[in-house]
Amino acid sequence: MKKIWLLILIFSIFASSANASQIDSIRIDNDSTNSKRIIKKQKDFGDWRFRMGGYGEILFQYFDYTQNRFFDEGSHPDSRAEISIPRFILAMDFKFSPSWTLTSEIEFEYGGTGSAVEYEFNEAGEYEMEVEKGGEVVLEQFHINKRFADWLHLRIGHFIVPVGLTNAHHEPIFYFGATRPEGESNLIPCTWHETGLSLYGTIKNFDYEIMVINGLDPNFFSRENFIKKGKQSLFETYTMTNPALAGRIDYNGIKHMRLGISAYHAWKTSGNSTKADKMEEIKIPVTVLSADAQFNNKIVVARANFLWGEVGDSERLSILNLRMPSKAGISIFPRDQVAKNAINWYAEIGVNIGQFISKKLHLYPFLKYEYYNSMHKTDGNIIADPRFKRELLTGGINYFALPNLVIKADYSRRWIDHGNFNSENRVSLSIGYLGWFFKR
Repeated sequence: MKKIWLLILIFSIFASSANASQIDSIRIDNDSTNSKRIIKKQKDFGDWRFRMGGYGEILFQYFDYTQNRFFDEGSHPDSRAEISIPRFILAMDFKFSPSWTLTSEIEFEYGGTGSAVEYEFNEAGEYEMEVEKGGEVVLEQFHINKRFADWLHLRIGHFIVPVGLTNAHHEPIFYFGATRPEGESNLIPCTWHETGLSLYGTIKNFDYEIMVINGLDPNFFSRENFIKKGKQSLFETYTMTNPALAGRIDYNGIKHMRLGISAYHAWKTSGNSTKADKMEEIKIPVTVLSADAQFNNKIVVARANFLWGEVGDSERLSILNLRMPSKAGISIFPRDQVAKNAINWYAEIGVNIGQFISKKLHLYPFLKYEYYNSMHKTDGNIIADPRFKRELLTGGINYFALPNLVIKADYSRRWIDHGNFNSENRVSLSIGYLGWFFKR
């Protein structure tokens, strides 16, 4: 950990010693021959050979409800507030040559690692105590890229899985509201990053990416979060006994619009199980399909997304997961049931009223609606809990102080099972950024 912070300090000192003109300019030697060589080299590599940047956010939230919504009537009234640093991402890219590039991102989540005690509310108001990390330091991306042509690139290593709108565009300047869209973030990993091989490129108005990656661990699927916690992060290595396919296509041929479809499919995940010997009789296929759209001009920004997921053999998996072992009353496994299907959709729209005052003012009042259900359909004797059927209406304002720096404020109201349980209110404030600190 000390080495990581020392590295950051060294880069910070280096960055502070370079002014803006040094970062983006080409220093040309007085010798004309050498000048031509330097210019040619710069042109081959683009406008940078090494760059450092990232994104992050600071979040404050006020809640009028308890964390436990598993009472018969739902969450009880409460008055609590939280402040956190959900994520700080440090990105560093280096070009070995004009066609070979190294990309890396280190994520510091909720302040980094530490020891913490967490009470996890569970079935019917009961809860269990688990000892967990206070936060995370995660290598979110680390991959080598080879460019063959604009339409064909090869990526090998650890990279983002662009399934769903939020995973594909997860930085804070690319969505309205102080927090990421709730439905996607609760049903699938977000940000989703895995290890494998990817092909991507641009063909006319289409951007595409297709990848082979390590699969999910079904022992961590749950009724509340569907496949979200199945992302392998518990151990030092990723199990790839049963790999998965994922892909995305974006169409940019309509002015101000982007249309996208994405998918994830694993024919079998049982081989990736922490307790694979207990999963030999079932396959547990997993499928996620998503479609999204965005409209963006100087005045209006609108986004919409639909996501559907399916877990095969969900009843049998639920039975096996409930039997997962524990020691001293502490289990690393959720030991929970899993639904066959989960569903989510949301839409948001913001209007830049600042443009009516000044062209330099970017002020977006917005409205967002979300619906998601982690137990949309169930198999066999598994009963769908209506408390996982949720609607969220959020209204607020986003102020872009800079194109890559945004201040957000919003109010959200959440309905559980169409209002059959106590509703929940939340007020949120955040500031987020995205950018490159320097390039050389």
